[in-house]
Amino acid sequence: MSDEETLKALKEENKQIKLLYRVSNLIHQSLDPKTALNVILQQAIELTHAHSASVSLINPTSGLLELEAAVGLPNEAYADFNLPIGRGITGWVAKKGKSALINDVQEDVRYVSIWAEVQSELAVPFDINDQVRGVLNVDATHKDAFNENDRKMLSNLAIQASKVIENTWLYEQIRFKAQMFESLTKVNEKIQNAYDLEEALEAVTREACQLMSARMCSVLMLDETGDWLELTASHGAGESYRAKPRLHVEESFVGTVVRRCQPIQLRDTQGSHLYHNAELAREEGLVSMLSVPLMLESDPMGVLNVYTGKTHSFSDEEIHILKAFSNVSATAIQRARLNKDIRSMEEELRQREKLSALGLLAAEVAHEIRNPLTVMKMVYHALNLNFPDEDPRNEDVELLGKKMDQLNAIVERILDFARHNEPETAPVNLNPLARNLYLLTRHKMKQHHIDFQMELADQLPKIQADPGQIEQVLLNIALNSIDAMPNGGTLHLSTGHRKSGNGEHVVIAFRDTGLGMDERKMKQFDGLLQSNKPKGAGLGLMVVNKIVEAHAGIVKLISKPGQGTLIEIILPLVQPSDTQGPQG
Repeated sequence: MSDEETLKALKEENKQIKLLYRVSNLIHQSLDPKTALNVILQQAIELTHAHSASVSLINPTSGLLELEAAVGLPNEAYADFNLPIGRGITGWVAKKGKSALINDVQEDVRYVSIWAEVQSELAVPFDINDQVRGVLNVDATHKDAFNENDRKMLSNLAIQASKVIENTWLYEQIRFKAQMFESLTKVNEKIQNAYDLEEALEAVTREACQLMSARMCSVLMLDETGDWLELTASHGAGESYRAKPRLHVEESFVGTVVRRCQPIQLRDTQGSHLYHNAELAREEGLVSMLSVPLMLESDPMGVLNVYTGKTHSFSDEEIHILKAFSNVSATAIQRARLNKDIRSMEEELRQREKLSALGLLAAEVAHEIRNPLTVMKMVYHALNLNFPDEDPRNEDVELLGKKMDQLNAIVERILDFARHNEPETAPVNLNPLARNLYLLTRHKMKQHHIDFQMELADQLPKIQADPGQIEQVLLNIALNSIDAMPNGGTLHLSTGHRKSGNGEHVVIAFRDTGLGMDERKMKQFDGLLQSNKPKGAGLGLMVVNKIVEAHAGIVKLISKPGQGTLIEIILPLVQPSDTQGPQG
């Protein structure tokens, strides 16, 4: 090499050293990742005389190379550009940890085109803590654009920039965590202040969307069986999503989250076979999804889902934040549930107070009626109204005596109700009572054009009960069901034996095809102060509740408007030592 060539090379090296020094100063002036990356790319173009430059970083969650920043490339060339490690020249560099200098990309089988104008490419790896974390690329629109000196310069720039990128990553992670935890604290206050269950669920989905910058968020809760996940609340969802059917825990993607009690994410809900309804995701514009379990201590309650409107790989920090948020949310939901239960108990206490007051009032009225009624009966018998057999007044006298006896019986029943008499129990089989019920009501059902169906269990175990009171319960419910079918229908009565974690019970169920009840009427029924009869006062249902509670049983109601009503009377079994054997 001549002196002139040596001098020229030294000048070029000196120029490059100055450029590297300037790059170092520039990139150390900013901790913002995007700013630092753009500075690196601009200087890479200047150092190598390239036309464009880009930085691809390895996403630790997805394992894909994602184009993080680019200078000189048209936007459409790198929109949503992701490469598996090993694919393309960039992927090869990331996999091998070696640089690649390609002076004619069309001759290289590894090349994957993202811009048709590119003819030459130079790519070097980013090493952070002895691990390849990304690739720095420069491109030119003509062949033979780069040489070994450019490779050396770009490698030096990558070495210098890798430390800065590591620092910016650390700074960004700390800043992100601080921001997320600050948001989490604010969100926690909003959620914990929610008193109603509906309000709590609405707050959870709304704040989750804001916290995760999500397109949509939903909460799916386990039903009573633990087999189904039902959509309970959503924020940002369209009509199609809100109308989606429930999902089975064993057969759905989110069911896996419940079974494993671990977060799972999907990068592409629209293209993954794991997602339950890809067509719905496309219709709603939902792309990436993160699902985390809602846990109360160690038991799952449901799942919290967040969706993005574009492709996104959720980082470990984002997953940890959403897990923390879901724990807070589960506590808030449980608190709201307890508040709802407390309000129900308070309402039940108020209703009981009303019932007690009604009982006292009924007793007072009954006593007031009983006194003149007693006098009337005494006078009636004292008059000794005997008329000749052919005298029509005999019928009137007989009718008068019967009606006074009827009034006396009504008074006695009211007083019994007010006195809260304990049932006189004995081992009882429900099947004969069910058959007697049919005999008592068959004429009324025939008048109302009601088809009565009876399905009695064989070898039904006995219950400890007052047969007269249980018969009164069955009669009241049957009459209530008949009145709920003014245009006729079907009343199905069945008996059965049921085992659960609470012990063994005998169940007698009434299912009608009547008018059914909406939520308001069901609450009235639960209070048992009003009937679902159009003209009923609810006293019969009030008696039902009182008797069933006195027998340590429960009344269960399932009803929908226009779809009929199912009422189950669930009563505990008599202890084996008290039985005399089952009867059919």
